Parts: sequence; structure tokens; C-alpha cells
Amino acid sequence: MAGDGTPGPVIVLVEPQLGENIGMAARAMLNCRLTELRLVKPRDGWPSDEATAAAAGADEVVEGARVFDTTADAVADLERVFATTARTRDMTQRILTPRQAGAEIRDFMAGARSGGQGEIKAGVLFGREAKGLKNDDLVLCDAVVMAPVNPAFSSLNLAQAVFCIGYEWLLAGFGDGEDGGGGRLAMAKETRPANKSELQSLFEHLEQELDASGFLHVKKKRPVMVRNIRNVLQRAHLTEQEVRTLRGIITSLAGNRRP
Repeated sequence: MAGDGTPGPVIVLVEPQLGENIGMAARAMLNCRLTELRLVKPRDGWPSDEATAAAAGADEVVEGARVFDTTADAVADLERVFATTARTRDMTQRILTPRQAGAEIRDFMAGARSGGQGEIKAGVLFGREAKGLKNDDLVLCDAVVMAPVNPAFSSLNLAQAVFCIGYEWLLAGFGDGEDGGGGRLAMAKETRPANKSELQSLFEHLEQELDASGFLHVKKKRPVMVRNIRNVLQRAHLTEQEVRTLRGIITSLAGNRRP
């Protein structure tokens, strides 16, 4: 589930060739809180010791994987299906970036839940390592997902592709302050964000020493320079400990300058 509690999409690997690749894809899934894995005709059979080893602890994903004979069977109970591909096809289809797909999957599944429609599922298809998905697979899908990577070298390995989609879905489920937009500040337990009084004291201390050193000697420019310096420090979101450290640095530098 994402940060908002919305269930994640089903990951469908179509005719994967190597157990190691399945295992690494399972590991990528669990990194992104995705647990439902479906396999369509894995070349080397199933279960796979190689997959379990490569999963590096993502056992719940590997052990819960379901095997299907056809792609159509694997997606039969899904209401929305997305297909990943590195190249355009001679077909009219809607093309999304991983970020757009992640948000659309989340919105679709969250909307279905809020509308009281019971369990509504979406899935993402990933093709064979060597050749990707066939056109017969793509016609089962509602949209195509293409990552905007180097067009001269656009092929991703299976685990990379799964992580790319999974991460964007996961990120779309977090609220403001929890995602990669504004971020959140992690700090040591023994400190806290500096308050405005502490920042003001830092500003005044620094400006006093800059006056003494002659850095702010041009009176006409002084107000603008002071504002710029304060703005830089304000944007740093200093902790109380960092303010004390900076004040110590200022004191040390000023002491070394004086006879």
C-alpha cells in the first residue's frame, strides 16, 4: 500500500526468462510496497531457487507469485492494465510516463474504493527480457508506459523497469511534506529547528563581525548585502545546534583576526 493506504497494482511479468530476474524484480516490488506478482509462462519453470536467492529476502512476493498460461488469463480480473515498452508500435495508444502512470493507477484505485465499488485492481505488464511485450499483449492494455530515457539506449533490465513504475506509484501516494517535493527534515534527537530569536542573534553576531572586518563598509550597499546574507541563512533551515556551531566559528575567526 502507498502512504495513503491505497492498494498497489499487480505486477505481471510476461514470459520472463531467468529466475534471477524474477527474484530481482520481486525485490524491487517489495522496496515499493508491492506484493502481488503474476508470471506468464516463465521459461525455466516455477518455483525457482534462483528467484528466491535473487529476491534477497522478498520471500512473500516470490512465494505468493501466481503462474498463468497466457497474458489474457493473467489480467482477466483486472479493471485497468498498463503496458511498459521501450518503443512505439504501429498502434494508436495512449502513452504515459512512469510518473503519470503511477499517479493514474493510484487515483483509479483510490477512487474505486471511495466509491464503494469493492476490490478494484490495476496491473502493469512487463515483457520478455530480450524482446519486450508483443502487440497481442499490448491490445489488452488501457495505456502504454514509456520512460523518457536516452532514446539511443532505452532498454532497462526487468528489475529496473519494475522499480521505476513501483517507485512512481509509491511516491504518488504520499502527501505534501512526505514525498520528494518539499521533503522532510530528519535531525538528531538532541537538537531541534532554530527559532527566530536564535536566528536573529546569529544574524546580528555575524553582521557585527562583518562590520568590524570592513566587509560591509559601503553604507549604500549594506542593507542589500545584509538582506542577502540573512536570506541565504534563512533558507538553510538551521537547527539550534547548527546556529551554535556557526556562532562558534564566527567567534573563532574574529578572535584570530584581532591582535
